[in-house]
Amino acid sequence: MSTRYRCAACGNLTRFDVTRQRRTRAFHHYTVGGELRIEDEVVLHELVEDVSCRWCGTGSSVEALDDHEIGHDTVEAGGRTESS
Repeated sequence: MSTRYRCAACGNLTRFDVTRQRRTRAFHHYTVGGELRIEDEVVLHELVEDVSCRWCGTGSSVEALDDHEIGHDTVEAGGRTESS
């Protein structure tokens, strides 16, 4: 499950630049033609290094949302949220 973010500066809920570091284990399957297909990838460790808002460019105002803060009946409309 991925983390949802919110920018407290501009209200953005949908567009973020996320820099993360991942350590994975995966099965590499090469075709006879030499094309690689990666299968059965498992994330062993993941570290989010930086998150910044794509709308206003700030990183200091971006906050991770808790499960209870994410309403499935909430939709974004022009930078603000509305309940449907």
